[in-house]
Amino acid sequence: MTRVEPARILFTGGSSGIGLEAARLLNAQGHELTILCRNQARADQTLGLFGGAVRTLICDLADLTAVVDITNQLRESDTSFDALVLNAGLQYAGARQPRWSCQGIELTFAVNQLAHQLIAMRLMPVLRRSANPRLVITASEVHNPASGGGKVGRPAALGDLAGLRAGAGFVMVDGSDCFDADKAYKDSKLCNLLMARELNRHLDGAIPVIAWSPGLVIPRSGGGFFRDNRRRNPLAMAAFALVARDLFRITESLEGAGRLLAQLVMDDSATPGFTYIANTLVRPGVHHLEAEATSAEAADLQKAAELWELSELLMDRATSH
Repeated sequence: MTRVEPARILFTGGSSGIGLEAARLLNAQGHELTILCRNQARADQTLGLFGGAVRTLICDLADLTAVVDITNQLRESDTSFDALVLNAGLQYAGARQPRWSCQGIELTFAVNQLAHQLIAMRLMPVLRRSANPRLVITASEVHNPASGGGKVGRPAALGDLAGLRAGAGFVMVDGSDCFDADKAYKDSKLCNLLMARELNRHLDGAIPVIAWSPGLVIPRSGGGFFRDNRRRNPLAMAAFALVARDLFRITESLEGAGRLLAQLVMDDSATPGFTYIANTLVRPGVHHLEAEATSAEAADLQKAAELWELSELLMDRATSH
């Protein structure tokens, strides 16, 4: 069953890709959207796409200070949200050198994990004001080394979190000094699932905490996660898209993934507690959204607690200067 009364929804990653498609559907259904945008130009563009019918707030997820500022603003206002949709994702696969956030933290981890944990931590009181709250986190099947995407290249693995234990400036979460942008993305999605489990513990299992995988989504425009690779090697990426999307039909459409995200945000059949839902390929051209088990590492509750605590310590140090 899908609720029909207007809901108040906070989005990260709602100005492009899957998030934009979901936001369009939710906006058309009459829900009240607040979309965090990286800068004023993106905010203006987003407002234009929605004809001014959404609220935009400036918040660069690569700057933890900006996240603190915007969450302070929301906490101090009378704002409440029925759903937090932590959907923004950064991937620069193929890059040979790490990039860094404003606080000197590897950018994939800073945006995909740290910023979202900080938002969730600081807005839990705001979310609790709702009579029917939920959290939706966009993860990925690549967190799982046994999945199709997870088998390609080096698998996701966090080790003993040695990089995170070392503090800002680490190259890889597992402590490796050899940067691998593809693995950094996989690791961040593994972190997202561990974060979701720990969030569920902090919330006493009282509200739905839904982590989901949209499947392999390759927009026909070449945008989204694939934009950096397209700039570096356009022929290879065009060939990959042709084979995966058009020949073998193993990809999900951008519109389809957005529709699924909107469904997860509004579906009242969701039960309290943690759930992982994957958009699984059943046969070429056909996907099915269903609850699945995560990888063993993503189910490690001790590691989830350690990741949360180390991330919180890193955030405190990074924002105290």
